[in-house]
Amino acid sequence: MKKILIANRGEIAIRVMKTAQKMGIKTVAVYSTADRHAPHVEFADEAVCIGQPPSNESYLRGDKIIEVAKNLNVDAIHPGYGFLSENAEFAEQCEKNNITFIGPKSKAIKMMGDKLAAKDAVKNYDIPMVPGIDRAISDPEEAIKIAKKIGFPILIKAAAGGGGKGMRIVEKENELNEQMNRAISEATSAFGNGAVFIEKYISSPRHIEIQVMCDSHGNNIHLFERECSIQRRHQKVIEEAPSTVLSTELRGIIGQAAINVAKACNYVGAGTVEFLVDADNNFYFLEMNTRLQVEHPVTELITGLDLVELQIRVARGEELPIKQFDVNINGHALELRIYAEDPLHNFLPSVGTLETYNLPSGKNIRVDNGYKQGMDVPIYYDPMLAKLITYGKTREESIALMIRAIENYQIEGIETTLSFGKFVCKHEAFRSGNFDTLFVKKHYAPEALKESVEHEAKIAALIAVKKYVEDQKTLRLPN
Repeated sequence: MKKILIANRGEIAIRVMKTAQKMGIKTVAVYSTADRHAPHVEFADEAVCIGQPPSNESYLRGDKIIEVAKNLNVDAIHPGYGFLSENAEFAEQCEKNNITFIGPKSKAIKMMGDKLAAKDAVKNYDIPMVPGIDRAISDPEEAIKIAKKIGFPILIKAAAGGGGKGMRIVEKENELNEQMNRAISEATSAFGNGAVFIEKYISSPRHIEIQVMCDSHGNNIHLFERECSIQRRHQKVIEEAPSTVLSTELRGIIGQAAINVAKACNYVGAGTVEFLVDADNNFYFLEMNTRLQVEHPVTELITGLDLVELQIRVARGEELPIKQFDVNINGHALELRIYAEDPLHNFLPSVGTLETYNLPSGKNIRVDNGYKQGMDVPIYYDPMLAKLITYGKTREESIALMIRAIENYQIEGIETTLSFGKFVCKHEAFRSGNFDTLFVKKHYAPEALKESVEHEAKIAALIAVKKYVEDQKTLRLPN
């Protein structure tokens, strides 16, 4: 494998390129006209424009990407995450054109991409499931009968969904009809598939995911868990590893369950199995993401492994160089997704120019970044600018370092989730470990964040005044 094309943009494209270059592999970037001056284009050995800014005219054009790969004699394609990363048809086209797809086989992607098919695939492995139905429905009357049987509240979910789209919590019977129609409409718009199913809504759960890594020689291991409960609109904002709620025994049990999910679809490569864990530490299979996750850096920091390197090695047909007993948890890692969103106004997208953009640095601070000062933040793509990751010997140390890193991350010209990240890190519920997926609903309000920001600004102003007065005294001293 001498040359890899990265079918993505931004920070994940650069992240993959760094490991490829470390392994002596040439890299090819693809880009839209909106990204012609983006860092990932400059970082690659070669770069090719594949279309106009809208994703469906560029980054989602699998045919164009494969054409570029063939013209440049590319050996493999790494899809990153998002875009075509979980597109079974794209993976299949790579296979047909003798290009290695750095990820699982198309059959596994297809099976795990359909939540109902995924549940059917793993049922023989005795993996706990959330009570519900295992088939798609579209009739609100039938939905009411099912909801009454399993009990409210319920969760309506898109069968082909992800990222919180096509998902609705229904607490009362008279809300079901409207929410059902909304879920079907949203699922149809987002995935081209309006199929939805119903399951019991687990109140106050923790969102725990297990990183798995599998090769084509029958070796399957897990790399422990990530805590992903700090979310807004069902999408993660802060992740950490390890979780504060898993005992060593439960970690082993849920880790083996994740491996069994991978076995159920003959999985190869890096994948993530997601679970809900309730207040009594009962866990339930949620779904499998058949790709590298946004939050993979926290796993890398506590295990000392390079997940992209393992992906590439497995894709080359190599055996995993490690066994389960070789992997240990060392320290604690925390990740904040830096979104171009305004946390004071319901996390609405914030577009504009990065007038100031300076990254924090220092020991145990990592920034996976895809932007630079002076760039415009385009409206066409996911609003994530970068990921800020900190590592410490303890959770407390990692949180303290995260707060300092946030304070040293300078961004002007747009609003970001930096202030929200700091709010969370300072909140007692988070610091104590006593939180769940409802953290934002229970503890966050724009007014609270605004008050916190204004208080810190006042303190900073007082410190500045004090320093000015002291400097004036020094200047007045006689020679």
